[in-house]
Amino acid sequence: MNDANSVVMECCDLSKSYSDGKHTVDVLKSINLSLMLGETAAIVGASGSGKTTLLNLLAGLDLASSGSVSLAGKDWSSLNDRHRSKQRNKELGFVYQLHHLLPEFSALENVMMPMLIAGKKKSDAKEKASNLLSQVGLVERLSHRPAQLSGGERQRVAVARSLINNPSCVLMDEPTGNLDENTALEIQNLIKTLQSTQNMAFLIVTHDEKMLSWVDSAYRLSLGELEKIK
Repeated sequence: MNDANSVVMECCDLSKSYSDGKHTVDVLKSINLSLMLGETAAIVGASGSGKTTLLNLLAGLDLASSGSVSLAGKDWSSLNDRHRSKQRNKELGFVYQLHHLLPEFSALENVMMPMLIAGKKKSDAKEKASNLLSQVGLVERLSHRPAQLSGGERQRVAVARSLINNPSCVLMDEPTGNLDENTALEIQNLIKTLQSTQNMAFLIVTHDEKMLSWVDSAYRLSLGELEKIK
């Protein structure tokens, strides 16, 4: 952890309910979470426990029924859609279980994309994307399209893409869930390496309890409630 006083992401008494007119379902109940710069945290929970809903709220993709979520000091509810998108692109990186790479673009072009969306120069984006792909062991794969890459390689491209804008936090949704055990271990080791070299926070949502052995802090989400377990 780089700065014990630097809170990157925080949610206070976060709750989310859905109503179909007759019934109200409480998906999340009074969630409290604080993530520091340089910290790697994991949230484990079974399918249906509310992990995806929580991630969407943390990323500002959905708004809470009550409570608050702030990222880099800004409360999502205080921003309009355009400013939320801008804040998300600047401060957040995303890695999903399915890599979500654009099939018609090369690995290099996929990694460049968030930087180009942010309005940065193409030459700068190309140089940075090349460096990041080299860091994740794909220096020989820059011109390959996703269909020409293995599952582990595609996920490495997705990890590189998540880092391109120097986010303060990277959210990972089951980053090893679609991979075989050996490839999952490679991605896990990559995350550990990046944690020690990048000045950012990582929040990993997973059902893989083995992740808990090396993260800084861990939580269990069950029946909409979050309990700190490490």
